Amino acid sequence: MNLTPTSDQEKAALAWLSLLHDQPSSGDQATFSRWLRADPAHVEAYAQAQVLWELSEVPARQLANEEAQALQGYLDAMNRSKRSRVARWSGALAIAACLLLMISMGAGWQPSRWVDDFGADYVSAPGEVKTVTLADNTQVTLDADSAIAVDFTHGERHIQLRRGAGFFSVSHTGEPFVVEAGSGEARVLGTQFEVRLQPAGAQVTVLTGRVGVTASKQGRQQVLTAGQQIAYADGIAQPLHAVDSASRLAWRDGWLNYYKAPLADVVEDLGRYYPGRILLLNEAMGAKRVSGSFPSKDPQAVLNALQAVLGFEQHNLLGRVIVVR
Repeated sequence: MNLTPTSDQEKAALAWLSLLHDQPSSGDQATFSRWLRADPAHVEAYAQAQVLWELSEVPARQLANEEAQALQGYLDAMNRSKRSRVARWSGALAIAACLLLMISMGAGWQPSRWVDDFGADYVSAPGEVKTVTLADNTQVTLDADSAIAVDFTHGERHIQLRRGAGFFSVSHTGEPFVVEAGSGEARVLGTQFEVRLQPAGAQVTVLTGRVGVTASKQGRQQVLTAGQQIAYADGIAQPLHAVDSASRLAWRDGWLNYYKAPLADVVEDLGRYYPGRILLLNEAMGAKRVSGSFPSKDPQAVLNALQAVLGFEQHNLLGRVIVVR
């Protein structure tokens, strides 16, 4: 189902709907009544807005809470002398704000990306896989919707992974090469490996060479070799294990490969290639396992294929948000 306002009347109807859900005054109600009676098209537009509102209430509340927190972090990062307080949006204001901003600004309204990009040296956009060459001739391939900060000053080559994932082909200079991600880091001299941020930590996959991974500043270093992977969360490392590194790193060639992966993980990956947002609102469905190889360039086609197999619902809201439930 695709519900996308295409006219000023439909956008006005959505604005009226948000106002009426937020304790309108008697004057507001009278003005709305006059607007509704002025044109039969207003009645139809308002009815469509009610359908859109009911369908999008839950995802809009979720987006509002996420982005309000991220926006506060962005303001903090700017280190202003007088910091604005960004309260959590709630009720009708949350829904109205997110829906109207998504209509007017599209994917541009995502403070969480602003936070990550603040101070970043290299950024890839949603759907863009970008390769950059650093000052030491190291090549970094950023997965879609990723960001890194680079610091080569303090006797080591230091990279901070701020969002997404990066594949590093490290040149040998004799100086340590360190990738910081979450609470831990990966330290090498010359190798090829990927570091991918996860909700509470990161995952490191080695294609060639050796990488020392620590889950926290005080943690014990574990050495990975080619074809090995380790993940850590909240400063605690999970068991090291063998993987098909080439298959796991196929995103560099436009493919996302999965073997018995939770649908929630697949949806999260697809979200980096979609210009808006993809929200999964069904935990039971998100736990179902998925195997296959999918092209990363067309997230909607991948969702359609998975829907045919798993039977979930998906709705496209405003042309900006895909809701899976």
